[in-house]
Amino acid sequence: MHPSTPRPRTTRPPRPLLAFAAVLAAAALLVSGLAAPARPAAARADGAGKARAGMAGPGMVGEHPTVFGHRGAAGYRPEHTSGSYELAVQMGADYIEPDLVPTKDGELVARHENEIGGTTDVARRAEFADRRTTKTIDGRKVTGWFTEDFTLAELKTLRAVERLPEARQHNTLYDGRYPLMTLQEIIDLAERLGREHKRTVGVFPETKHPTYFRSIGLPLEEPLIRTVKRNGLDRPDGRLVVQSFEPTSLRRLTRELRVTALQAISTSGAPYDTVAAGHGPTFADMTTPAGLREIRTYADWIGPDKRLVIPLREDGSLGAPTTLARDAHAAGLRISAYTFRNENQFLPAGLRTGTDPNAYGRAFEEYAAYFRAGLDAVVSDNPDTAVIAREALRERTAS
Repeated sequence: MHPSTPRPRTTRPPRPLLAFAAVLAAAALLVSGLAAPARPAAARADGAGKARAGMAGPGMVGEHPTVFGHRGAAGYRPEHTSGSYELAVQMGADYIEPDLVPTKDGELVARHENEIGGTTDVARRAEFADRRTTKTIDGRKVTGWFTEDFTLAELKTLRAVERLPEARQHNTLYDGRYPLMTLQEIIDLAERLGREHKRTVGVFPETKHPTYFRSIGLPLEEPLIRTVKRNGLDRPDGRLVVQSFEPTSLRRLTRELRVTALQAISTSGAPYDTVAAGHGPTFADMTTPAGLREIRTYADWIGPDKRLVIPLREDGSLGAPTTLARDAHAAGLRISAYTFRNENQFLPAGLRTGTDPNAYGRAFEEYAAYFRAGLDAVVSDNPDTAVIAREALRERTAS
Protein backbone atom coordinates (compact mmCIF):
# COMPACT_ATOMS: atom_id res chain seq x y z
CA MET A 1 0.00 0.00 0.00
CA HIS A 2 2.66 2.47 0.93
CA PRO A 3 4.41 4.20 -1.99
CA SER A 4 7.85 3.14 -0.80
CA THR A 5 9.35 0.14 0.94
CA PRO A 6 12.49 0.42 3.10
CA ARG A 7 15.51 -1.37 1.70
CA PRO A 8 16.76 -4.04 4.08
CA ARG A 9 20.32 -4.69 5.19
CA THR A 10 21.95 -7.93 4.07
CA THR A 11 21.88 -10.59 6.74
CA ARG A 12 20.69 -14.12 7.35
CA PRO A 13 17.07 -14.95 6.51
CA PRO A 14 14.36 -14.90 9.16
CA ARG A 15 13.02 -18.07 10.70
CA PRO A 16 9.22 -18.18 10.87
CA LEU A 17 7.97 -18.25 14.42
CA LEU A 18 4.40 -19.27 13.75
CA ALA A 19 3.31 -22.87 13.36
CA PHE A 20 0.99 -23.21 10.42
CA ALA A 21 -1.27 -25.47 12.43
CA ALA A 22 -1.86 -22.64 14.85
CA VAL A 23 -2.62 -20.36 11.95
CA LEU A 24 -5.21 -22.73 10.57
CA ALA A 25 -6.78 -23.09 13.99
CA ALA A 26 -7.13 -19.33 14.27
CA ALA A 27 -8.44 -19.05 10.74
CA ALA A 28 -11.06 -21.67 11.50
CA LEU A 29 -12.59 -19.28 14.01
CA LEU A 30 -13.62 -16.92 11.25
CA VAL A 31 -17.32 -16.85 10.67
CA SER A 32 -18.67 -17.38 7.22
CA GLY A 33 -17.91 -14.56 4.84
CA LEU A 34 -17.80 -10.89 5.53
CA ALA A 35 -21.51 -10.77 5.99
CA ALA A 36 -21.58 -8.78 9.20
CA PRO A 37 -22.53 -5.24 8.22
CA ALA A 38 -20.41 -2.30 9.22
CA ARG A 39 -21.68 0.13 11.78
CA PRO A 40 -24.20 2.62 10.33
CA ALA A 41 -22.51 5.61 8.74
CA ALA A 42 -23.73 8.93 7.47
CA ALA A 43 -24.78 9.26 3.86
CA ARG A 44 -22.10 10.46 1.50
CA ALA A 45 -22.38 12.57 -1.59
CA ASP A 46 -21.02 11.89 -5.04
CA GLY A 47 -19.10 14.45 -7.05
CA ALA A 48 -22.34 16.12 -8.14
CA GLY A 49 -23.55 16.49 -4.57
CA LYS A 50 -26.20 13.77 -4.82
CA ALA A 51 -26.61 11.76 -1.64
CA ARG A 52 -25.20 8.26 -1.60
CA ALA A 53 -26.27 5.72 0.96
CA GLY A 54 -23.67 4.67 3.54
CA MET A 55 -21.73 1.67 2.29
CA ALA A 56 -21.61 -1.55 4.26
CA GLY A 57 -17.83 -1.60 4.36
CA PRO A 58 -15.65 -4.59 5.12
CA GLY A 59 -17.53 -7.11 7.19
CA MET A 60 -16.14 -7.35 10.69
CA VAL A 61 -15.54 -10.83 12.03
CA GLY A 62 -17.59 -10.72 15.21
CA GLU A 63 -17.10 -6.91 15.11
CA HIS A 64 -13.34 -7.39 15.47
CA PRO A 65 -10.76 -6.00 13.06
CA THR A 66 -10.69 -6.95 9.41
CA VAL A 67 -7.42 -8.34 8.03
CA PHE A 68 -6.33 -7.09 4.61
CA GLY A 69 -3.65 -9.36 3.11
CA HIS A 70 -1.08 -6.84 1.85
CA ARG A 71 -0.28 -7.80 -1.74
CA GLY A 72 -1.46 -11.22 -0.60
CA ALA A 73 0.87 -12.69 1.99
CA ALA A 74 3.93 -10.72 0.92
CA GLY A 75 5.90 -11.79 3.98
CA TYR A 76 6.01 -15.34 2.63
CA ARG A 77 5.70 -15.26 -1.17
CA PRO A 78 6.60 -12.83 -3.97
CA GLU A 79 3.94 -10.13 -3.86
CA HIS A 80 0.87 -9.91 -6.10
CA THR A 81 1.11 -13.54 -7.21
CA SER A 82 -1.41 -16.34 -7.06
CA GLY A 83 0.80 -18.05 -4.49
CA SER A 84 0.78 -14.97 -2.30
CA TYR A 85 -2.98 -14.47 -2.56
CA GLU A 86 -3.79 -18.13 -1.97
CA LEU A 87 -1.59 -18.27 1.12
CA ALA A 88 -3.16 -15.09 2.51
CA VAL A 89 -6.61 -16.65 2.31
CA GLN A 90 -5.37 -19.94 3.79
CA MET A 91 -4.00 -17.90 6.70
CA GLY A 92 -7.35 -16.26 7.30
CA ALA A 93 -7.13 -12.90 5.53
CA ASP A 94 -10.54 -11.41 4.84
CA TYR A 95 -9.36 -9.50 1.75
CA ILE A 96 -6.58 -9.77 -0.79
CA GLU A 97 -5.06 -6.55 -2.10
CA PRO A 98 -4.08 -5.96 -5.73
CA ASP A 99 -2.36 -2.68 -6.56
CA LEU A 100 -3.38 -1.80 -10.11
CA VAL A 101 -1.35 -0.44 -13.02
CA PRO A 102 -2.16 -0.59 -16.75
CA THR A 103 -0.52 -2.34 -19.65
CA LYS A 104 0.14 -0.73 -23.02
CA ASP A 105 -3.14 -2.16 -24.27
CA GLY A 106 -5.13 -0.91 -21.29
CA GLU A 107 -5.42 -4.07 -19.21
CA LEU A 108 -5.11 -3.78 -15.41
CA VAL A 109 -2.40 -5.87 -13.79
CA ALA A 110 -1.30 -6.23 -10.19
CA ARG A 111 2.01 -4.50 -9.42
CA HIS A 112 2.80 -2.12 -6.58
CA GLU A 113 4.25 0.34 -9.07
CA ASN A 114 4.53 0.49 -12.82
CA GLU A 115 8.33 0.05 -12.74
CA ILE A 116 8.82 -3.71 -12.65
CA GLY A 117 12.59 -4.12 -12.58
CA GLY A 118 12.59 -5.06 -8.90
CA THR A 119 9.61 -7.42 -8.85
CA THR A 120 9.94 -9.40 -12.09
CA ASP A 121 12.68 -11.06 -14.12
CA VAL A 122 12.48 -8.43 -16.87
CA ALA A 123 16.07 -7.26 -16.30
CA ARG A 124 17.29 -10.72 -17.30
CA ARG A 125 15.24 -10.82 -20.47
CA ALA A 126 17.43 -9.80 -23.40
CA GLU A 127 14.48 -9.26 -25.73
CA PHE A 128 13.25 -6.44 -23.48
CA ALA A 129 16.59 -4.73 -22.85
CA ASP A 130 15.67 -1.82 -25.13
CA ARG A 131 12.53 -1.10 -23.08
CA ARG A 132 14.60 0.20 -20.18
CA THR A 133 14.08 3.95 -19.91
CA THR A 134 13.74 6.89 -17.53
CA LYS A 135 10.41 8.54 -16.83
CA THR A 136 9.04 11.15 -14.46
CA ILE A 137 6.36 9.54 -12.31
CA ASP A 138 4.52 11.81 -9.87
CA GLY A 139 7.33 14.34 -10.11
CA ARG A 140 10.12 11.83 -9.50
CA LYS A 141 12.55 10.43 -12.08
CA VAL A 142 12.45 6.64 -12.23
CA THR A 143 14.61 4.38 -14.41
CA GLY A 144 13.62 0.87 -15.35
CA TRP A 145 10.95 -1.07 -17.21
CA PHE A 146 7.35 0.12 -17.08
CA THR A 147 4.11 -1.81 -17.46
CA GLU A 148 2.64 0.79 -19.80
CA ASP A 149 5.37 -0.04 -22.35
CA PHE A 150 4.37 -3.73 -22.54
CA THR A 151 1.28 -5.43 -23.87
CA LEU A 152 -0.46 -7.87 -21.58
CA ALA A 153 0.81 -10.74 -23.73
CA GLU A 154 4.38 -9.53 -23.25
CA LEU A 155 3.97 -9.09 -19.50
CA LYS A 156 2.56 -12.59 -19.27
CA THR A 157 5.94 -13.95 -20.39
CA LEU A 158 7.59 -12.45 -17.30
CA ARG A 159 7.77 -14.06 -13.87
CA ALA A 160 7.55 -12.47 -10.44
CA VAL A 161 10.51 -12.27 -8.06
CA GLU A 162 10.85 -11.28 -4.42
CA ARG A 163 11.05 -7.52 -3.81
CA LEU A 164 13.13 -7.84 -0.62
CA PRO A 165 15.48 -10.77 -1.27
CA GLU A 166 17.91 -9.82 1.48
CA ALA A 167 15.25 -9.51 4.16
CA ARG A 168 13.08 -12.36 2.92
CA GLN A 169 15.52 -14.84 1.49
CA HIS A 170 13.04 -17.68 1.96
CA ASN A 171 10.71 -16.01 -0.53
CA THR A 172 13.35 -16.17 -3.26
CA LEU A 173 12.70 -19.91 -3.39
CA TYR A 174 9.58 -18.96 -5.34
CA ASP A 175 11.26 -16.58 -7.80
CA GLY A 176 10.28 -17.38 -11.35
CA ARG A 177 7.30 -19.55 -10.44
CA TYR A 178 4.43 -17.12 -10.87
CA PRO A 179 3.25 -15.00 -13.83
CA LEU A 180 1.80 -11.53 -13.40
CA MET A 181 -1.94 -11.42 -12.75
CA THR A 182 -4.73 -9.31 -14.17
CA LEU A 183 -7.49 -7.85 -12.04
CA GLN A 184 -9.95 -10.26 -13.63
CA GLU A 185 -7.77 -13.23 -12.71
CA ILE A 186 -7.60 -12.00 -9.11
CA ILE A 187 -11.38 -11.64 -8.90
CA ASP A 188 -11.74 -15.16 -10.32
CA LEU A 189 -9.19 -16.43 -7.79
CA ALA A 190 -11.06 -14.80 -4.90
CA GLU A 191 -14.26 -16.49 -6.09
CA ARG A 192 -12.57 -19.88 -6.24
CA LEU A 193 -10.87 -19.48 -2.86
CA GLY A 194 -14.17 -18.41 -1.34
CA ARG A 195 -15.81 -21.61 -2.54
CA GLU A 196 -12.93 -23.74 -1.29
CA HIS A 197 -12.85 -22.10 2.15
CA LYS A 198 -16.63 -21.69 2.40
CA ARG A 199 -16.48 -17.98 3.13
CA THR A 200 -16.44 -14.75 1.18
CA VAL A 201 -13.01 -13.52 0.13
CA GLY A 202 -12.98 -9.78 -0.49
CA VAL A 203 -10.88 -7.87 -3.01
CA PHE A 204 -9.17 -4.59 -2.08
CA PRO A 205 -7.82 -2.92 -5.28
CA GLU A 206 -5.78 0.27 -5.22
CA THR A 207 -5.35 2.66 -8.14
CA LYS A 208 -1.64 3.49 -8.41
CA HIS A 209 -0.43 6.78 -9.92
CA PRO A 210 -3.87 7.57 -11.39
CA THR A 211 -3.06 11.18 -12.34
CA TYR A 212 0.06 10.08 -14.21
CA PHE A 213 -1.73 7.31 -16.07
CA ARG A 214 -4.62 9.56 -17.06
CA SER A 215 -2.08 12.05 -18.43
CA ILE A 216 -0.68 9.44 -20.83
CA GLY A 217 -4.06 8.19 -21.99
CA LEU A 218 -4.24 5.06 -19.83
CA PRO A 219 -6.75 5.94 -17.10
CA LEU A 220 -7.27 3.36 -14.39
CA GLU A 221 -10.79 4.16 -13.29
CA GLU A 222 -12.73 3.32 -16.46
CA PRO A 223 -11.38 -0.24 -16.87
CA LEU A 224 -11.74 -0.81 -13.14
CA ILE A 225 -15.38 0.30 -13.24
CA ARG A 226 -16.06 -1.95 -16.25
CA THR A 227 -14.48 -4.94 -14.52
CA VAL A 228 -16.40 -4.36 -11.30
CA LYS A 229 -19.73 -4.13 -13.13
CA ARG A 230 -18.99 -7.07 -15.41
CA ASN A 231 -18.39 -9.27 -12.37
CA GLY A 232 -21.52 -8.19 -10.52
CA LEU A 233 -19.49 -6.52 -7.76
CA ASP A 234 -21.13 -3.10 -7.99
CA ARG A 235 -23.00 -3.42 -4.74
CA PRO A 236 -22.64 -1.94 -1.25
CA ASP A 237 -21.98 -5.19 0.60
CA GLY A 238 -18.31 -4.59 1.28
CA ARG A 239 -17.12 -7.49 -0.84
CA LEU A 240 -15.02 -5.11 -2.92
CA VAL A 241 -13.29 -2.07 -1.42
CA VAL A 242 -11.56 0.43 -3.72
CA GLN A 243 -8.69 2.53 -2.40
CA SER A 244 -6.37 5.28 -3.55
CA PHE A 245 -4.07 7.96 -2.20
CA GLU A 246 -5.61 10.38 -4.73
CA PRO A 247 -9.08 11.74 -3.87
CA THR A 248 -9.84 12.54 -7.52
CA SER A 249 -9.52 8.87 -8.39
CA LEU A 250 -11.80 7.79 -5.55
CA ARG A 251 -14.39 10.41 -6.46
CA ARG A 252 -14.44 9.15 -10.05
CA LEU A 253 -14.98 5.61 -8.82
CA THR A 254 -17.69 6.39 -6.28
CA ARG A 255 -19.63 8.50 -8.77
CA GLU A 256 -20.06 5.37 -10.88
CA LEU A 257 -19.98 2.56 -8.33
CA ARG A 258 -21.80 1.68 -5.12
CA VAL A 259 -18.78 -0.07 -3.62
CA THR A 260 -17.00 0.81 -0.38
CA ALA A 261 -14.12 3.29 -0.74
CA LEU A 262 -11.00 3.92 1.36
CA GLN A 263 -8.89 7.08 1.28
CA ALA A 264 -5.25 6.14 1.85
CA ILE A 265 -3.17 8.70 3.76
CA SER A 266 0.61 9.04 3.85
CA THR A 267 2.67 10.58 6.64
CA SER A 268 3.70 13.68 4.70
CA GLY A 269 3.26 15.65 1.50
CA ALA A 270 0.14 15.70 -0.63
CA PRO A 271 -1.66 13.39 -3.05
CA TYR A 272 -0.26 13.81 -6.52
CA ASP A 273 -3.59 15.01 -7.91
CA THR A 274 -3.31 17.91 -5.45
CA VAL A 275 0.27 18.57 -6.55
CA ALA A 276 -0.64 18.46 -10.25
CA ALA A 277 -3.64 20.75 -9.84
CA GLY A 278 -1.80 23.22 -7.61
CA HIS A 279 -4.58 23.13 -5.03
CA GLY A 280 -6.36 20.66 -2.80
CA PRO A 281 -5.76 18.91 0.51
CA THR A 282 -2.44 17.75 1.83
CA PHE A 283 -2.29 14.49 3.74
CA ALA A 284 -2.04 16.50 6.96
CA ASP A 285 -5.24 18.33 6.00
CA MET A 286 -7.00 15.00 5.58
CA THR A 287 -6.35 13.98 9.18
CA THR A 288 -8.06 17.02 10.72
CA PRO A 289 -11.71 16.77 11.82
CA ALA A 290 -12.72 18.98 8.88
CA GLY A 291 -10.64 16.92 6.49
CA LEU A 292 -12.19 13.71 7.74
CA ARG A 293 -15.68 15.11 7.27
CA GLU A 294 -14.77 15.97 3.68
CA ILE A 295 -13.46 12.46 3.08
CA ARG A 296 -16.77 11.12 4.31
CA THR A 297 -18.49 12.81 1.36
CA TYR A 298 -16.84 10.35 -1.04
CA ALA A 299 -15.38 7.50 1.05
CA ASP A 300 -16.25 5.18 3.91
CA TRP A 301 -12.83 4.42 5.35
CA ILE A 302 -9.46 6.03 5.83
CA GLY A 303 -6.26 4.04 5.57
CA PRO A 304 -3.41 6.02 7.13
CA ASP A 305 0.18 5.02 7.67
CA LYS A 306 0.15 3.41 11.10
CA ARG A 307 2.52 6.09 12.44
CA LEU A 308 -0.33 8.59 12.11
CA VAL A 309 -2.28 6.47 14.61
CA ILE A 310 0.59 5.84 17.03
CA PRO A 311 3.70 7.90 16.27
CA LEU A 312 7.19 6.87 17.28
CA ARG A 313 9.18 8.61 19.98
CA GLU A 314 12.66 9.96 19.26
CA ASP A 315 14.14 6.66 20.41
CA GLY A 316 11.98 4.76 17.91
CA SER A 317 9.62 3.26 20.46
CA LEU A 318 5.84 3.53 20.29
CA GLY A 319 4.49 6.81 21.59
CA ALA A 320 1.01 7.77 22.72
CA PRO A 321 -1.89 7.29 20.28
CA THR A 322 -3.17 10.31 18.42
CA THR A 323 -6.87 11.13 18.22
CA LEU A 324 -7.08 10.03 14.58
CA ALA A 325 -9.05 6.83 15.18
CA ARG A 326 -11.49 8.62 17.47
CA ASP A 327 -11.84 11.54 15.06
CA ALA A 328 -12.42 9.20 12.12
CA HIS A 329 -15.18 7.39 13.97
CA ALA A 330 -16.74 10.72 14.93
CA ALA A 331 -16.84 11.61 11.21
CA GLY A 332 -18.63 8.34 10.38
CA LEU A 333 -15.51 6.68 8.97
CA ARG A 334 -13.86 3.40 9.76
CA ILE A 335 -10.08 3.27 9.99
CA SER A 336 -7.49 0.78 8.78
CA ALA A 337 -3.71 1.28 8.97
CA TYR A 338 -0.68 0.05 7.02
CA THR A 339 1.69 -1.78 6.93
CA PHE A 340 2.27 -4.43 9.60
CA ARG A 341 5.32 -6.65 9.18
CA ASN A 342 6.99 -9.15 11.51
CA GLU A 343 10.66 -8.32 10.91
CA ASN A 344 12.62 -6.32 13.49
CA GLN A 345 13.52 -3.61 11.00
CA PHE A 346 9.85 -2.76 10.55
CA LEU A 347 8.94 -2.88 14.25
CA PRO A 348 9.24 -0.11 16.84
CA ALA A 349 12.28 -0.08 19.09
CA GLY A 350 11.45 -2.03 22.20
CA LEU A 351 9.59 -4.68 20.22
CA ARG A 352 12.66 -5.98 18.39
CA THR A 353 14.29 -9.26 19.32
CA GLY A 354 18.07 -9.55 19.10
CA THR A 355 20.19 -7.64 16.61
CA ASP A 356 19.24 -9.26 13.30
CA PRO A 357 17.04 -6.74 11.45
CA ASN A 358 15.44 -9.56 9.47
CA ALA A 359 14.56 -11.77 12.43
CA TYR A 360 11.03 -11.68 13.75
CA GLY A 361 10.33 -9.41 16.69
CA ARG A 362 7.41 -9.05 19.09
CA ALA A 363 4.85 -8.31 16.40
CA PHE A 364 1.85 -9.41 18.46
CA GLU A 365 2.51 -6.58 20.90
CA GLU A 366 2.46 -4.05 18.08
CA TYR A 367 -0.91 -5.32 16.86
CA ALA A 368 -2.28 -5.19 20.41
CA ALA A 369 -1.23 -1.56 20.79
CA TYR A 370 -2.89 -0.55 17.53
CA PHE A 371 -6.06 -2.47 18.29
CA ARG A 372 -6.26 -0.63 21.62
CA ALA A 373 -5.89 2.63 19.68
CA GLY A 374 -9.15 1.91 17.86
CA LEU A 375 -8.32 0.35 14.49
CA ASP A 376 -11.10 -1.37 12.58
CA ALA A 377 -8.66 -3.16 10.25
CA VAL A 378 -4.99 -3.83 9.60
CA VAL A 379 -3.04 -4.21 6.37
CA SER A 380 -0.45 -6.93 6.91
CA ASP A 381 2.35 -8.71 5.05
CA ASN A 382 1.86 -11.55 7.55
CA PRO A 383 -1.86 -12.34 7.66
CA ASP A 384 -1.38 -15.32 9.97
CA THR A 385 0.11 -13.05 12.63
CA ALA A 386 -2.70 -10.55 12.19
CA VAL A 387 -5.39 -13.25 12.47
CA ILE A 388 -3.90 -14.68 15.67
CA ALA A 389 -3.55 -11.17 17.12
CA ARG A 390 -7.19 -10.53 16.27
CA GLU A 391 -8.23 -13.74 17.99
CA ALA A 392 -6.30 -12.68 21.09
CA LEU A 393 -8.27 -9.42 21.02
CA ARG A 394 -11.53 -11.35 20.72
CA GLU A 395 -10.63 -13.47 23.72
CA ARG A 396 -9.69 -10.44 25.80
CA THR A 397 -12.89 -8.58 25.01
CA ALA A 398 -15.02 -11.67 25.61
CA SER A 399 -13.56 -12.31 29.06
